[in-house]
Amino acid sequence: MTRSGTVSGDVLGDTLIAACTVTIDEHGIVTAWSDGAHRLLGYRAEEVVGRPAVDLLAEDASRRISWPAVDRSLWSRTVRLRRRSGGPLQAELLAHRGVANDGGTEWLLVCSAVRQSPLDEHHAIVEWGFTHAPYVLAIFDTELRLVRANADMERAVAMTDAEMRGLRLSEIVAHPDARKNERAMRRVLKTGERQYLKNFLQVPGESRRHAWEICIAPVTEQGGMRGVCFAARDTTEQYWARQRLLLVNEASTQIGSTLDVARTAQDLVDVAVPRLADFASVDLLASLEDGAEPPFGVLTRSVALRRVAHQSVLRGCPEAAIELDQVAAYPASSPPAQCLAAGRSARYEMTDPAVTRWVANDPVRSGRSRAYGIHSMMTVPIRARGNTLGVAVFLRHRHPDAFDKDDLLVAEEITTRAAVCVDNAHRYTRERTTAVTLQRSLLPHRLPDQVAVDVASRYLSAGAPAGVGGDWFDVIPLSGARVGLVVGDVVGHGIQASATMGRLRMAVRTLADIDLPPDELLTHLDDLVIRLNSEAEPDAAEGISASCVYAVYDPVSRRCTLASAGHPQPAVVAPSGTAELLDMPIGPPLGLGGLPFEATEIDLLEGSLLALYTDGLIAARGRDVDDGLAGLRHALTQPARSLEDICDNVLKNLLPAGPDDDVALLVTRTCALGANQVAAWDVPSDPAAVAQARQNACDQVTAWGLEDNLFTTELVVSELVTNAIRYGQPPIQLRLIHDRTLICEVSDASSTAPHLRRARVFDEGGRGLMLVAQLAQSWGTRHTTRGKTIWAEQHLEAV
Repeated sequence: MTRSGTVSGDVLGDTLIAACTVTIDEHGIVTAWSDGAHRLLGYRAEEVVGRPAVDLLAEDASRRISWPAVDRSLWSRTVRLRRRSGGPLQAELLAHRGVANDGGTEWLLVCSAVRQSPLDEHHAIVEWGFTHAPYVLAIFDTELRLVRANADMERAVAMTDAEMRGLRLSEIVAHPDARKNERAMRRVLKTGERQYLKNFLQVPGESRRHAWEICIAPVTEQGGMRGVCFAARDTTEQYWARQRLLLVNEASTQIGSTLDVARTAQDLVDVAVPRLADFASVDLLASLEDGAEPPFGVLTRSVALRRVAHQSVLRGCPEAAIELDQVAAYPASSPPAQCLAAGRSARYEMTDPAVTRWVANDPVRSGRSRAYGIHSMMTVPIRARGNTLGVAVFLRHRHPDAFDKDDLLVAEEITTRAAVCVDNAHRYTRERTTAVTLQRSLLPHRLPDQVAVDVASRYLSAGAPAGVGGDWFDVIPLSGARVGLVVGDVVGHGIQASATMGRLRMAVRTLADIDLPPDELLTHLDDLVIRLNSEAEPDAAEGISASCVYAVYDPVSRRCTLASAGHPQPAVVAPSGTAELLDMPIGPPLGLGGLPFEATEIDLLEGSLLALYTDGLIAARGRDVDDGLAGLRHALTQPARSLEDICDNVLKNLLPAGPDDDVALLVTRTCALGANQVAAWDVPSDPAAVAQARQNACDQVTAWGLEDNLFTTELVVSELVTNAIRYGQPPIQLRLIHDRTLICEVSDASSTAPHLRRARVFDEGGRGLMLVAQLAQSWGTRHTTRGKTIWAEQHLEAV
């Protein structure tokens, strides 16, 4: 506490004022003695410091003060002081309790002695007007000592005019704002100009803080400065009204900035604490967690609520009876359940019967309520668009005043704003969950087994509020041990994009099953998108647009055929470690029509990497596409133990902070079938060559150790070679492929495809393909630039 003291004498009218300050510790020992005290009582500091302060009182022992017994922070009384000269001095003593430097209690004593000479008679109405002015009014001299105070000033500081005479404002009110007001007084004395200030503080005569608008004006007489007039008006009600408006305005800007239910609920309680409540919580219906529709209307039974958010003026929210994300049952008689049942807000004192019954049945809530002194509560239903979502609860335990009707109006206003945002977030979450579920159901859950390539993939949904999109990838086993690789991207986000993605993915699978080459497949896919656009709603904002790249890799010839419809170029990493983007023509995006798609053929060494991806991987915000492509090439060449690690390296290098758009990544390592796994023979276009072809096939199957498949192989070769000789055109070739299955292929130069038909009883032919279809695991036809190939695939018991 500051150790300073002054004594002053000044004449304002006929009044002479003298004052001093003294500091004592909690045991009543003098610890500081000011110069003013020396001049007033005659004692030097070394004569007084360290002695009991009661020795300075010219009173008997029964009236002396026991300092430690005083438990108030501010008190005053009239005392008789002992002068060094021996005579008593009657003075007003004002004591302020504070904290010493060592953490103990100390007292600052302000002592004033007033000697008055008779005043001239004033007009009665002037005296009455000053005393009963409807605002705080006081006169201070040029030394800033109080000369006169009116009745409102006395009520405001809980001191009489006589007790305040000769004191500074900072000595009457121990608050930093008082010193700020004194600085303004000095400016008035220096400049002669009025000063206007605003204070918000708790004065000794009040239990809560008040707002004050202050005017300090000069008091002059015949051009000379005689003092200042201090006038203050209590504007607490207007202050709190402005604060409520500011709180509502802040709620409109801070609540609902995201489409996240928990974040929106947290925004509400963050706005409410501490300006409206000491603790606030948001509990939503537990059924909303599962994506259910909120019930319409009010609830008339006990409810299960999930704590979504809470906030407190105390660190860690220790007064909360329910933890975050915990579900609690509220009986129908509890205030939150009654709030939901009535559909309207309510205010409670903790002594209200409804509250006491509820708390009495909940030991945890009862203990927290008593421990933290909770005394007032408000419950506000969270309802939007006629649907009930939950309840917001507001509590006070540090704020001394109970909630009033204006507080309830503010709580209703900010909760209503939050309710709409919570409902929007819940609807968005439900729709996004539906879209994610739909998209995941349309993407491959497990990549199929095949021998052409080793595969790893990644799919990342955008972190932006747009949600899921239309990116997809697929791996499609094809005839002849080949594999189809596809990556596509439907423009847009949400359920519509996901649904379109699913339709295009199924179309690609269907077109791939009939062994269309990549350029023809994209042409048919383009026609499909055009047809979907023509069937769209007339008021649709924009049509469907998509990009796609389709590749077919043959492990026998090690050749890859690719075509692109507006899609980024695939990247290839040779076994030597060099990475490059494929130099291939990029066709128009799907849905434009009228322009052809061109296929590119490349030979890939065994162990080469082929990476297909969507543009979300390389076109991140704030980065040039060329930089993204360079980063992709660099990431693909980094040392990695597996394809999975390669995928992780790519995402880590290109998207360290997550994607701005959906990303699909498909990384493959090519495999090759050795010469010992493939056997081929040219077959003369002569029916007599069937027997030799059958014999060659049987010998090869035996060499592979597949004796269990001899009978089926012999029958399939006989039928397919016979059909090629009878209905096809030379040259004719027979090929057997042994991987996880046994594949038999017969090729000829004719483009006419065979068809299954049901032979009649007396027909001599027409049963060959029917037998092949019954004995083989699968069979089919694929067309090439040189004709067609009929193939049949057999299951192997052991590979």
